[in-house]
Amino acid sequence: MSLSDADHELVVEEIGREPTRAEAALFENLWSEHCAYRSSRPLLSAFDSEGDQVVIGPGDDAAVVSLPTHGEEMYITMGVESHNHPSYVDPFDGAATGVGGIVRDTLSMGAYPIALADCLYFGDFDREHSRYLFEGVVEGISHYGNCIGVPTVAGSVAFHDDYEGNPLVNVSCIGLLEPERTITAEAQEPGNKLVLVGNATGRDGLGGASFASEDLAEDAETEDRPAVQVGDPYSEKLLIECNEALLDEELVESARDLGAAGLGGASSELVAKGGLGARIELDRVHEREPNMNAMEYLLAESQERMVYEVAPENVDRVAELAERFDLGCSVIGELTEPGTNYVCTFEGETVVDVDAAFLGDGAPMNDLPSDAPPKQERDLPTVSLDEAFDRIVGSPNCASKRWVYRQYDHEVQVRTSVLPGDDAALLAIREAGTGLAFSAGADPNWTDAAPYEGARAVALENATNVAAKGATPHAAVDCLNGGNPEKPDVYGSFKGIVDGLADMCSDLDVPVVGGNVSLYNDSQEGPIPPTPTLALVGVKEGYDAPPLSLSGEGTLVVVGDTALEGEADPRLGGSEYTAQFGGTDRFPALPADSTEAIETIAAVADADHVLASHDVSHGGLAVTLAEMVHADAGASVEIETVDRGSKKRLLFNERPGRVVFETTDPAAVREAFDGVAPVTELGEANGSNRLDITVNDEQLQYDAKEIADLRSVITDELA
Repeated sequence: MSLSDADHELVVEEIGREPTRAEAALFENLWSEHCAYRSSRPLLSAFDSEGDQVVIGPGDDAAVVSLPTHGEEMYITMGVESHNHPSYVDPFDGAATGVGGIVRDTLSMGAYPIALADCLYFGDFDREHSRYLFEGVVEGISHYGNCIGVPTVAGSVAFHDDYEGNPLVNVSCIGLLEPERTITAEAQEPGNKLVLVGNATGRDGLGGASFASEDLAEDAETEDRPAVQVGDPYSEKLLIECNEALLDEELVESARDLGAAGLGGASSELVAKGGLGARIELDRVHEREPNMNAMEYLLAESQERMVYEVAPENVDRVAELAERFDLGCSVIGELTEPGTNYVCTFEGETVVDVDAAFLGDGAPMNDLPSDAPPKQERDLPTVSLDEAFDRIVGSPNCASKRWVYRQYDHEVQVRTSVLPGDDAALLAIREAGTGLAFSAGADPNWTDAAPYEGARAVALENATNVAAKGATPHAAVDCLNGGNPEKPDVYGSFKGIVDGLADMCSDLDVPVVGGNVSLYNDSQEGPIPPTPTLALVGVKEGYDAPPLSLSGEGTLVVVGDTALEGEADPRLGGSEYTAQFGGTDRFPALPADSTEAIETIAAVADADHVLASHDVSHGGLAVTLAEMVHADAGASVEIETVDRGSKKRLLFNERPGRVVFETTDPAAVREAFDGVAPVTELGEANGSNRLDITVNDEQLQYDAKEIADLRSVITDELA
């Protein structure tokens, strides 16, 4: 570990001397891109993070949002983090500890974790190495989440060639929080003790923050393995329950999860946020390895650890509760008066003596050049409808993800009303009498083709997902993933996804209350596509929602498809069609204002006459209809084209913001959307097991088994 020359000069100028080895390592990690957001922070002001529902916004371990209530007043916490580089080096432990970290972020706000979402991005599914990473990551997430008893209820999986050398693992967590139990990571009172609770400290994960701030080298899988943390979910479960007991007895004044940069990062950030100083004795840290040095105590990212601020009179009780849950406990120091430094000693020697605010916020921001991405032009190959349907419905991106979510316990805690595999999960927050819809994901094809418009589409897609289950978008967190920002074209694309996501969330009146940035996702294979994962929640009364699957008893209508009404030229830019067959096209035009349409979709989805609902996005209208058909219900659909582009552009364009409803009252749907969005009648659901689509004089005919066989490619390969 070493500071850059420019950073070294700045540190020397500020502290008036050469930094110690431990100080240099602390600055190197806390001033890394992963911790300090040196390249991204100048862009993040684009997000609107305010709203009446926002209790605590960006800057803490997790955001806190109030729920509309029909019972007790309740809050939720929302957080998201990336564990990208570790999951390439060691897919099982890298992904597992990503889950553990975001769960501890939830604990540090006083909340109990109730749901997880995993958004996973890998190289081409046909490559053996991609499947190896995919299997290891899913196994790590399922093992950790299942062991700690937190359901994984939502998420996404995407495959794209440019993730081959650098997969992405983005994990989001929702916690449930009673208002009076809210705590923060802001130190409160000089004289209070700092108490470390949880697993013993070892050398695993040493320098993980700096490792996450570099391009992956060709030998990363072997050389960087020591930077990957090793998780113990059984200790995490004990820590969850111990945290609850500490809160029950009001023993915690503030708290911070030990994540990036370990004890040094967590304790210095807590101190800096409170405007205080601290004195920490590293010899007191309970460890599991002999002969550790000061730098290792400070920066090891050993998992399942929390640092608590505790009043002196409560320290003994905290130790008793830690012992009850078989967790280690060390009183490592105390808070000191404002104006004093953050001081760490080891074996009687002062190894760190710096201003905590400078350590946490002193890193200079980067002013990087950016190039705008090139515009896409139309150049599409000619493919028959049958071939297009087979390849797109059967592609790994559009195929069933059942192999993934069946490995997760998604019903533990008995809150999950709508299960994985639908547009959004739905959780029953019975304490507040509120249904909480949860959608998370991004589409790298979209943002690779058009970063700004693609990111706008990601936000609209997630909002449509929750609306299709009858919920109104309420709040969101994001995980912004990009390549090496020092490359102008990469930074230009990253800037595009930030602005696009921010603009659409603002248009939808959805505050972005927190998030994570992961840059330097670059390898020998090149940079990843700019990837703006969004985790969005919506709220509704009650816990019921229309299913995705057809009942076979209603009329099919699609809402918001302007192309079918002759009002727009359907484009295939960023679609699975171009991914499968090559060619280019402009990205689909998005509506200028979607707020009223999303609210109306949510209201109609809750109507008694709606029997099924499903958003139209990945793979287009053809894939949506294929996903709704099953062994007991089919559909007969007729589409007429009148100089509105080719049949393939109508069936396979991926413009988000559209929903297919199965309804017994199509007139009511038309009336609800009058002046808001077009409504087009597609045909009838029926009791067959077939999907029949007629486009002018050309027909697609598939039975449910044929479709299921096409969509089972992931299960077939990995079972």
